[in-house]
Amino acid sequence: MITSEIAKYIDHTLLTPYATASDIRMLCQQAKEHRFAAVCVPPCRVGLAASCLRDSSQVAVCTVIGFPLGFSSTAVKVMEARTAVEQGATEIDMVMNVGAFKEGDFSHVSGEVNEVVKAVHGRVVKVIIETGLLTREEIAAVSRLLMETGANFIKTCTGYTEKGATVEDIKLIRDIVGDRLRIKASSKIRDYKTALSMISAGADRLGTVQTMKILREEAEALAAEAPAAEPSVAERGSRR
Repeated sequence: MITSEIAKYIDHTLLTPYATASDIRMLCQQAKEHRFAAVCVPPCRVGLAASCLRDSSQVAVCTVIGFPLGFSSTAVKVMEARTAVEQGATEIDMVMNVGAFKEGDFSHVSGEVNEVVKAVHGRVVKVIIETGLLTREEIAAVSRLLMETGANFIKTCTGYTEKGATVEDIKLIRDIVGDRLRIKASSKIRDYKTALSMISAGADRLGTVQTMKILREEAEALAAEAPAAEPSVAERGSRR
């Protein structure tokens, strides 16, 4: 059996509005089996995911806050985050207020992040900046801004814009933040080659709904690279 090297980077994600309880249970079972970093589920499914994973110390329970548009009030985001933690979430992916950032209201953006960080009492907070809506200059600016907050990660995208994570954006963010923040590449990561390129560019986590496809492609790639096994003694004898 070939051990996955990429599984530890993956937030196994299911955020479709029609996800059923059965779908969430399967997601969690796959996460336990393959030892993913986390599952990322809708807020209404946090309790179920936490229950499914209560015997797993490996897999975190992640959910989204202010999703997908980010324009909820700070009070609502704080309430969502606090409720998610009460129900068992250990990681919070919050969408920043893109409009506030674009108009230069940086104090609102940083204040909102810090309020959520305070509300979750030490749980991991990832801030979704929606790179597909930002220029390179804006990506650099928000990366600098978030280094001054209590956030743990910058996350690229919600998956609800046309542009997803790109190698160029990951490299840009890494150049700015160094090792002060971690990076989650998310959206349009649909194959093993793309996943590897994100990690090589500096991503610490990958948010993807194509997890099982990526694992299959990884296994195929690793098998192709593996040296041919030496024939056993019995096999050598049978060839005489």
